[in-house]
Amino acid sequence: MLFHYDGHTTEWDEFEWSRRAIHLSVGKQTKWWYAKRFLHPDVVSRYEYIFIWDEDLGVEHFNAEAYIELVRKHRLEISQPGLESDKEPAWRMTKRHSDQEVHKQTEERPGWCTDLHLPPCAAFVEIMATVFSRSAWRCVWYMVQNDLVHGWGMDLALRRCVEPAHEKIGVVDAQWIVHQAIPSLGNQGEAVNGRTPWKGVNKRCNLEWGMFRTRLADAEKAYYLEKGITAPNSTR
Repeated sequence: MLFHYDGHTTEWDEFEWSRRAIHLSVGKQTKWWYAKRFLHPDVVSRYEYIFIWDEDLGVEHFNAEAYIELVRKHRLEISQPGLESDKEPAWRMTKRHSDQEVHKQTEERPGWCTDLHLPPCAAFVEIMATVFSRSAWRCVWYMVQNDLVHGWGMDLALRRCVEPAHEKIGVVDAQWIVHQAIPSLGNQGEAVNGRTPWKGVNKRCNLEWGMFRTRLADAEKAYYLEKGITAPNSTR
């Protein structure tokens, strides 16, 4: 299944498999908007793992079958391949460790981690190239918001779908990908008062992140209140 937010669908017909794939095209959307509407857990329940990936990833060093073998070996419910990039990654957790099969914890920038078992030092993968087990996706699907497009902040909340999260979420280093960092969503924004379209997209991403964080905190408070138990200090 291919999600097209740029309107280009027939261009993929040069690939034999494209004619057997399902193509969905809606402008000004991203993969999470599509996933919420077309990848309901019941619809994809025949699959043991769900790969929800961005389009700017180099896969020359990646083998999906070998990847799944490592995911099973290390009992990962939510994972991603290690990232190689010419730039410093946004999150150090995602950077490939060339001397390991898998890593589940990392050292972040000073002050970023109040608990070494919590994101972004552990129990964390980025939403760029996420792989979910069938059971994890059933939980995560409900976390995806209908009206939010970009999914920012969701990677910090994925730990709520598996326990213990610092053991069941990790990065597979032995099967790795290259982040090409192509800003392909820039044309979805609007140029206003000299601001480039990409800055408009970035502003929307940060706005959605704040909205998601608020909704998650409110949902947690309501849950603990209903159960009559004291909420933990962490609301990240």
